[in-house]
Amino acid sequence: MNTRLKITLAAALVAVAAQASAQVTFYEHDNFQGRSFTTSKQVGDLGRYGFNDRASSVMVTRDRWEVCEDARFSGRCVVLRPGSYPSLGAMGLNDRVSSVRIVSRNARINEDRYAPAPVAAPDYRRRGNERLYEANVTSVRVVVGPPEQRCWIDRQQVTQERGKANVPGAIAGALIGGILGHQVGGGSGKDIATAGGLVAGAAIGANVNREGQQASTQDVRRCENVPSQARPEYWDVSYNFRGQEHRIQMTSPPGNTVTVNEQGEPRK
Repeated sequence: MNTRLKITLAAALVAVAAQASAQVTFYEHDNFQGRSFTTSKQVGDLGRYGFNDRASSVMVTRDRWEVCEDARFSGRCVVLRPGSYPSLGAMGLNDRVSSVRIVSRNARINEDRYAPAPVAAPDYRRRGNERLYEANVTSVRVVVGPPEQRCWIDRQQVTQERGKANVPGAIAGALIGGILGHQVGGGSGKDIATAGGLVAGAAIGANVNREGQQASTQDVRRCENVPSQARPEYWDVSYNFRGQEHRIQMTSPPGNTVTVNEQGEPRK
């Protein structure tokens, strides 16, 4: 493998890894409260995950994401930069987001398509010599990717309903019976014979294939949702410090306590 090809391949792998780590998390209430939904890939209809028109705040990790009012990225759309957005109401999208997708790094976006600037990402580093404490963890919720859809093809046998009259056969039988009836009898007798031939021919034609039906098969597509096999995307952790509940998202599972400062803010 030549050097140029190696560099190109390495750059592609880095780009794929960076995009895989990009994610967006929606919360059903302002200030990142309530139920949440996280994705690292585009979602054309949040209704599939029970989160259509439910988002009130959002956190964006890496890269830019486009959120739209309607499914399949239609309607009014807004581009979000990395950061925290405590309220989607500020951009007129509270409880109105239906689809979301990542924006290519090479895409040029007009400034008027961007949402208001996000809140700066929190900095959990220790400040100077501030005193640190251990707060008890009260709950931990592991958040993984959305369920995956698995589909397959079943071959299903299809048969006509037994005893169903063969209407085309009845019509053809009536014509044949009429011709045969017309060839016998004379005068009014010929008319009677013709009528009789029509009735008999229709009855015979209607019973063609009535008893012996031919079975056929057709392909039927079936799908089911299965749990995601992906690794956890983050841990949603609640902890209590001096009688007050706090919440934080962590990239690794916590212990029994979380390190905080005097105000209960996480520190590392």
